[in-house]
Amino acid sequence: MLDICPFFDIVDIEKGIKSKKEQISEENVKYSRRAEKGGKILDSREVSLIKQSKAGNIESFEQLIAKHQKRAFNIAYRMLGNPEDANDVTQEALVKAYKGIKNFKGKSSFSTWLYTIVNNACIDFIRKNRKANIVYLDQEYETEEGAYKIQLSNNENTPEQLFEKKAVQKLVHRSIGELDYNYRKIIVLRDIEHFSYREIAQILGCPEGTVKSRISRARNNLKAIIGEKLRDWEE
Repeated sequence: MLDICPFFDIVDIEKGIKSKKEQISEENVKYSRRAEKGGKILDSREVSLIKQSKAGNIESFEQLIAKHQKRAFNIAYRMLGNPEDANDVTQEALVKAYKGIKNFKGKSSFSTWLYTIVNNACIDFIRKNRKANIVYLDQEYETEEGAYKIQLSNNENTPEQLFEKKAVQKLVHRSIGELDYNYRKIIVLRDIEHFSYREIAQILGCPEGTVKSRISRARNNLKAIIGEKLRDWEE
């Protein structure tokens, strides 16, 4: 004789499944609402990958960071000026992100949270290697994850214009390298990577008003350095 499950047991099971689905949906909505306050909404796939990463699924974490790795490297490269150091710091930041993903609460977008870790890793590196040389080069750099290249546009049509643009690019990059790190990182985040004031404030952990004032001072300092180099160049 078959052991048939009573109707009320089936109803309880269905209620349990429905409750679980509602719980998952509610958690996804919470993530989206928290991220929306930070300026961006997490899509359902990203929310799912975050949850799986928190459970220790490294493949999900690799998918989660895939679209952010190049930008993370570019940020580190422009802040440190050395491709090998930037690659090491980026890898270190990604490891920290994986270990700390359980602490991600969805109060900002995942990318902002990740770039905050990259920024902090750059700060730690500079503190440990204060005498490290800053060398900016417009070149493609090969890593295990693929090729990375500093995003600089070249729309000139003549060799003379191209040479002049390259010279100016190197001058600007060297000038950025001479800035105090607090000014350098804010120039990189705002004027090169084009983060919003809100995103920069979240990455650096300071008010938007502070970000705007620092950007103003950083740009003035950069103009002064570039102006001095141009005068030397002309002489």
